Amino acid sequence: MAKLTFHGQSTFVVECDDGTRLVIDPFFDDNPLSAIRRSEVGAVDYLLPTHGHYDHFADALPLLRETEATLISTFEIAAFAESEGIAKVHPMHIGGGYGFPFGRVKMTPAIHGGQVHGDTTGQYSTAPGGFLMHLDGRRIYHAGDTALTLDMGLLKGKVDVAILPIGDNFTMGPEDAAEAVALIRPRVVIPVHYNTWPLIEQDPERFRDLVGERAGDGVRVEIMDPGDSYAP
Repeated sequence: MAKLTFHGQSTFVVECDDGTRLVIDPFFDDNPLSAIRRSEVGAVDYLLPTHGHYDHFADALPLLRETEATLISTFEIAAFAESEGIAKVHPMHIGGGYGFPFGRVKMTPAIHGGQVHGDTTGQYSTAPGGFLMHLDGRRIYHAGDTALTLDMGLLKGKVDVAILPIGDNFTMGPEDAAEAVALIRPRVVIPVHYNTWPLIEQDPERFRDLVGERAGDGVRVEIMDPGDSYAP
């Protein structure tokens, strides 16, 4: 089954059973929590930024230039990458899904900002999103940066592992993230996007308690330190 390795903030390296390697929200070199730099990531087959903000996209273009990876993201982010000389892109948009060799990916809505790091013109600003991925028999939802939305209730029964931001200030805080868990009802939830900087300091154990209060005992909270791996 797919193995998820967390690298701080919202960054994951995903290794599938067939050897395919995905990077979600690539942020290594300037990431205070990441124990590895971009040069240590290794082979990458697909790069999936949920949106274009610096802390989710900073290492995207360098990795695309240094590896054989294909970019999977919104149409505007794909177009920006093409304008920067990147040839291997797969444009998508919110609500759309596609079957890749490694599994199916659907882009989900998120409420957040849409500026793309490196785009000085603003013409590539885009809707932020998340990814619902079917990998090796597991359904993994990476919400990206988002507020709590009622749309999350549409994912009920469709998610094995939910990766949700809890940092507050820029995204959901622990209370709203726990409400999101109650709406989605995944088997496992992984909190992310916290403790990278003082503005988003949070206690993940408090989030665990809130999930127990809002969603009951049926959801396990998997708290991951940077460098930890988890196979759902």
